[in-house]
Amino acid sequence: MQLSGLIARLGRHLDLTDAEREAILHAERGERRLRAGDVLVAEGGESHALYVVRQGWLHSSTKLVTGGRQILRFHYAGDLIGTSSMAWSQAAATLTAISDCIVIDLPKTELGLLFRAQPRIAGLLYAIAAAENVAMSDRLTTIGRMGASERLSTLLLDIMARLRVTAGGIVDSFDLPLTQTDIGDALGLTKVHVNRTIRALEKSGVIERTGRRVRIVDEAALVAATGFTDRYGEIETAWLPPAI
Repeated sequence: MQLSGLIARLGRHLDLTDAEREAILHAERGERRLRAGDVLVAEGGESHALYVVRQGWLHSSTKLVTGGRQILRFHYAGDLIGTSSMAWSQAAATLTAISDCIVIDLPKTELGLLFRAQPRIAGLLYAIAAAENVAMSDRLTTIGRMGASERLSTLLLDIMARLRVTAGGIVDSFDLPLTQTDIGDALGLTKVHVNRTIRALEKSGVIERTGRRVRIVDEAALVAATGFTDRYGEIETAWLPPAI
């Protein structure tokens, strides 16, 4: 059976039945290939589908009245994206490819049918979305109440925690395709401040960089400095309804 990114993601938390796997594959539609910088959905545009990331990185962002942007989330393989627009027919955020990407369409109508036929999938997606919302609240607290070093450290820890779930096999390092402008727009910092902060973390010995590869050398120190909590690794599933 073909393995989709969403099946791989959900399968880390739940032993999916063949019927659940088949239902997910049936709901997924055409494949789209994006180049870095391509816009998948524009803020304010029509929103009739969600998307499953099969490969690559994207981010969701909103435009500021000043002309700048605020990056809200980063998205990786296995993520179901566009959920922020579920309640409306217009997109609440712009989805942009950070690297070359492959995404799969998941129309809202098909998602509704999937939820009706496979309530365990609906419950698990709800739980994952709730965990991601808590993680977003954690990051907002960091941005609002902590300095640049703690903001960047939290972002790096958050990325690593997410990739440990979606990519698998990652222990302490990952490729970071983000520009310093991307990081600044996510953390409320200038490009110059981001550069200075990255160098300070390197100098202190808690991270190392080789090209785009970032290695977390002292994860415990970063966690102690930020109070970071991994919201992704464990998802409670005992409450879910039985498989159909």
